[in-house]
Amino acid sequence: MRKPLPIARPHCCSYTFAMTMRHFLLLAGALAMISASANARSIDPKTQARIDRIFKATPLIDGHNDIAEAVRENYGMSVAGLASGADKREHPLMTDMARLHEGRVGGQFWSVYIPSSLTGDAAIRATIEEIDTVKRLVKAYPGDLELARTADDVVRIHKGGRVASLIGVEGGHQIGGSLAALRQYYDLGARYMTLSHFKNNEFADSATDDPKWHGLNDFGRVVVHEMNRLGMLVDLAHVSPETMSDALDVSKAPVIFSHSDARALSDHPRNVPDDILRRLPANGGVVMVNFYLGHLSEPYRLWSGEHSAEDARLASLYVGQPDVRKAKLDEWEKAHPAPAAGVGLIADHIEHVVKIAGHDHVGLGGDLDGIGYDEAPAGMNSVSGYPLLFAELIRRGWSDQDLAKLAGGNVLRVMRQAEAVAAAMNNEPPAMDSLKPKSDNVWQ
Repeated sequence: MRKPLPIARPHCCSYTFAMTMRHFLLLAGALAMISASANARSIDPKTQARIDRIFKATPLIDGHNDIAEAVRENYGMSVAGLASGADKREHPLMTDMARLHEGRVGGQFWSVYIPSSLTGDAAIRATIEEIDTVKRLVKAYPGDLELARTADDVVRIHKGGRVASLIGVEGGHQIGGSLAALRQYYDLGARYMTLSHFKNNEFADSATDDPKWHGLNDFGRVVVHEMNRLGMLVDLAHVSPETMSDALDVSKAPVIFSHSDARALSDHPRNVPDDILRRLPANGGVVMVNFYLGHLSEPYRLWSGEHSAEDARLASLYVGQPDVRKAKLDEWEKAHPAPAAGVGLIADHIEHVVKIAGHDHVGLGGDLDGIGYDEAPAGMNSVSGYPLLFAELIRRGWSDQDLAKLAGGNVLRVMRQAEAVAAAMNNEPPAMDSLKPKSDNVWQ
């Protein structure tokens, strides 16, 4: 997702560089995609056969993919042309049906994202449009995708050879302060909601904003309770550590971090601190590790800050001279290349989560199509790349049982536990709390 970060440079998911940087590296990204496929095919046959056995028994479930927002941003919300070759478009995509199967993906939470600046009734409208995009995507490729609403649906669809398609709402601002909207999203198929996104909202603090509520306020606690009652997973991917802690205090069901990394390895505010990881076993939740270099790599995070500072300096010195600015920035980038990283960096974050929380509390949430081609480790900038990661973990000595938990077993357990909590709360009436509506905003 191309969503700005207020530190280092003016993204969900992750945060991209200036448009000049993206354009400059577009060709390199496309070449990296070709390299990714070649690398995936280079896994030795014995290891690949082992990976395939694991993925046949347990669906590989990814917690976060931004294809809906990517086609909205670049292709007028059209889901046509995604059977294969989406990486060859003018604005390359990381996702198509052929590469989903190449990556052995069995289940995918498709993100429905809108900017944090969009609030009130306009946010509800835009969210419904994003949900519609996901449903049109599923309908357009019936041989590849099928909408899932329960853990049993995921298992059944996977056994049928299709990708179980789930929906995740990427920010509490998207309910417009209305629990009725939350309930309608659930009825439309949404199975998680991220409590906040890039900015604080009416009830929860964000990891990338100054504290307002110092966690959840009273309405936020009602939102979590209502999500438990519905069976909607509470996602803490973008929230502040105080909000994480409050949600763990309140939630009756396991939480997820749909696309987050370990803060002990990279001090990004979007990452999960060790003290929160230590609480996961008691809650039952799962951290789904993402592939964005800005969250994975401390050297990359520091480099991107320097890049943004240079971009801002040139903008100040060469006002009204965009060609000069671009040429100067190109020179800087050649003299200061971005730190390289491989698939082992993702494995490092996975193993850190395991070290602190255990094998039962880790999963995958790549954030693909929410980041740029150049913003993921080599080979991992496409939905075809998952076998590379599992080959690396096999090299590190992981057992089939623990690989299956990482692939999707942990997420299926969380879904079933959330469904059981909802069933136990079935006799509770819907919460009727509400907030004063905000005026509409325009999203262009």
